[in-house]
Formats: sequence, structure tokens, C-alpha cells
Amino acid sequence: MTSLLVTGIGSLVTNDPAHGGPLGELADAALLVDGSKVAWAGPRAQAPAADTAIDVGGRAVVPGFVDSHSHLVFAGDRAAEFAARMTGTPYSAGGIRTTVAATRQATDEQLTANVARLVTEMRRQGTTTIEIKSGYGLSVADEARSLEIARQFTAETTYLGAHVVPADHADDPAAYVDLVTGPMLDAVAPHAKWIDVFVERGAFDADQARTILEAGLARGLQPRIHANQLGEGPGVQLAAEVGAAAADHCTYLTDADIDALAQSGVVAGLLPAVEFSTRSPYPNARRLLDAGVTIALATDCNPGSGYSSSMPFCIALAVREMHMTPAEALWSATAGGAAALRRPDLGHLTPGAQANFAVLDAPSYLHLPYRPGVPLVTQTFIAGRPL
Repeated sequence: MTSLLVTGIGSLVTNDPAHGGPLGELADAALLVDGSKVAWAGPRAQAPAADTAIDVGGRAVVPGFVDSHSHLVFAGDRAAEFAARMTGTPYSAGGIRTTVAATRQATDEQLTANVARLVTEMRRQGTTTIEIKSGYGLSVADEARSLEIARQFTAETTYLGAHVVPADHADDPAAYVDLVTGPMLDAVAPHAKWIDVFVERGAFDADQARTILEAGLARGLQPRIHANQLGEGPGVQLAAEVGAAAADHCTYLTDADIDALAQSGVVAGLLPAVEFSTRSPYPNARRLLDAGVTIALATDCNPGSGYSSSMPFCIALAVREMHMTPAEALWSATAGGAAALRRPDLGHLTPGAQANFAVLDAPSYLHLPYRPGVPLVTQTFIAGRPL
């Protein structure tokens, strides 16, 4: 292994409480990487020697973004649906079936190329860890190949056969639940780490979702849930009941839902690019934070409700529209995302952590929400190596 010293850091965000403040921010800092791991972080004047060194010229360095919710395995787009929403057509879950039809018709090569394109976009914007769901196949063969493709790009793969009931099972949802918990689960289990359910009107109710999640748990897949996106519902309470890592969306929450999140430790995944794209109300992040709930910010990159691959954009939206401070938003996009994936090795730059970080063409992380839409990430490092 070789060591690398990153020096000349104007502002280093470590997310290490030992360095004080919400972000463990260090001025005039350096970062030592040994192999793929962080070995040291501290004042530049105290930096140890290394095999090689780079000087970032006063730029800021932040932990790599952890995007804990995305749907990248798909074909086609739904730009016309977006245009219709902008003229007043409300969003509903039914548009998913449009993408299912296109995805089933696509070749493995086409699907893989599309995932590669989107992952490249994400990495250029500082995202170093990506969760990828299936959910646009909704047949045994198409869900299995979706997860095989996703596995080429990340270890954080999620089985979302319970996205919606596909058109070919519209008359018998119970039979589709049997398929999701039986032959489909058998086919995907070798390729998935997580299992997810869209608990929503037009998708799956609490009893169906519980059956699906319990079947996944029995096969070693850990639960996460799409919850409370289109209205109040049972999703958050079910997430707490089954010990889900995260309940994502959380747009419409009761006081009891917030209490359940806080007491269970389930991470609330907030996906502000969806509200931007659907003209829906934004989640009340301040209410969650004041109750002690852990928040993860993620893109939910998908062709229907939010086709953005940009974590910096989500940070800007969280600050502007969800009343998070810049520090809270950055923490939620890094350490919060790592918590949603139960990855204590990610989301911070402390000794022993994965050396995943982004160099910003700015003196401070504050420029992420301050300069929305500007490509501030000049270099992304994954496991200590620049992309």
C-alpha cells in the first residue's frame, strides 16, 4: 500500500465530533490516506510524511456523498409526464408502469450502459456510494437481471419487486404478492442486500408490505421502505415495527410517525428532488431534526418523479425549501446516508474510514447551497484513488 497526503485544504469537513462543531471542520488542514483508508486528519502544519502528496490550493474537501436511494436500472424516460405535471397534472404512482414496459423491452447492454452513464454523472458530482434499486422489471427474469446489473456498480443493491402491481397482475394483486415473496425472491436473493416496498395508495398496503418484508428478512435481506410520500399512511409505523434501516420520502407525517422514527432509530430519507419535480410539498426537516430523528438526503434518481443525479442540488433544496442549515444538509448527505445504509465506514473522514471524498472548487462547503447548479466538485476520490 502507498500513502497519499492531501494538503493545502482550506476547509476540511471530517464529520468527526472530536474536532468540534456539527461537522468536525478543520481550517488549513491536511488528510493522510493509507491505501484505501483514512489514516489521519488534522492541521496542515502537523501533517505526517507520505509517499506522495497533492496540494489542493486552499479548496474545501468534504466526505463523499452517500446517495442512499436511487432507481437507476431502467430504459426510456418520462419527460412528457414531467411536462404534464408542470401544467397541472398531479403525480401518481401509475406512471411507473410506463417505465416497466420500456425496461422489459431493453437489452442487458442497454440497461447496463444507462446505469453506467448515471453513475458517472453522480461520481462527477462527488457521490462515492450509491444504493440502486430494482423495481422496473416486475417479473422474475427482469427483476433478477436488474439486480445483476446493479451489482456491477454497487454492493448496496435493493430488491423492489413490490414497486407497484404490474399490469399483467392488475386483476389479482394477491397472486403478485405471492410471486414477489416466492419465485421472484428466490431469483433475486443472491444479488440483493436490501428489500423495499412502496407502501402507498396505488401500490401496496401495510399487510401486503409486512408479508413481503418478512419474506425478505427470512432470506437475509434487510428492510427499507418507501413511506408516506403521497399522503399519511402506515409506512413509517411499519418501518419502525420491522426494524427498517430507513423510511424514505416522509412527506406527510403525524406526530406519532415522528415519535416512531425517533424512538426506533429508523433513518428518515428525504428526497427533495422529487418534490421539486412533482411540485409537491417538501418534507418538514426541521420538525424531524427537533425531534431527534436522523435524516439522510438522497436523490431518488429515477425517470418519473425525480430525474436528478445531483446530491449538491439536493443539498441546496434541503437548505432553501426544507429549512435545514447548510451543515445539517451536508451531514445528512454524507453521514446520514451512511446511517441509512448501516455503513459506519462511510460518510466521515476519520482514521479507519473509507477514503471517499470530494474536492470543491470553493473555499467552504457553504458554497454547495450558496451556488446551486454550479459544478463545484473538481475531483472525486473513492477508496483513496482519484477518478
